Amino acid sequence: MLQTEVFGHQWNLFPQKAAYMPALKTLLMADLHLGKVNHFRRSGIPIPQAANDKNTERLIDLLNQVKPKRFIILGDLFHSDYNPEWEVFGQIRKHFASISFELVKGNHDVMSRYQYDKHEILLHESQLQIENLLLSHEPLQEAREGLFNVYGHIHPGVRLKGKGRQNVTLPCFYFTEQEALLPAFGLFTGLYRIQPKKNDKVFVIVEDKVMNIA
Repeated sequence: MLQTEVFGHQWNLFPQKAAYMPALKTLLMADLHLGKVNHFRRSGIPIPQAANDKNTERLIDLLNQVKPKRFIILGDLFHSDYNPEWEVFGQIRKHFASISFELVKGNHDVMSRYQYDKHEILLHESQLQIENLLLSHEPLQEAREGLFNVYGHIHPGVRLKGKGRQNVTLPCFYFTEQEALLPAFGLFTGLYRIQPKKNDKVFVIVEDKVMNIA
């Protein structure tokens, strides 16, 4: 875990691709894309089931470690329409009954309201404001004075260069003066390479560590 201060808040950044704000007792996460493996397997694409299991294990471990009051997902909790992996998530939610599970809906969150109500997930249709933080799935088109936009959707990655022509693109947390972009939690997701500007902050995730590179 790495600690940093941005926009008047302390952020605890976890290698599990989540951010915890101790003062708010709130865990933030984006783009879980649960059920994506099942979605592709149903279409005949032989994706290993282990990817589902790994996502579940990481989520349970993180919730046990942090014990937040609120767990807010910034969109794309589930990849597509209903499949059995949704019930696995329901069991996780049931186990952590004392935590408020909340979802700011993203473009992949297409299931019926019944399914979210069944597992007691509080829905926010497009955005949610907590103090001076404005949480959304996609970046807001216009900055709002005095507010800091926190979002997902883009699956940010940053390229690290080594000796010779060696390079690798890794997931990261990306902070600008007015925005925070969270990495995608789901393992079976791609990366969009960001182009940091001067004074931006970039925290790259390398295996089980979070490292400050800018």
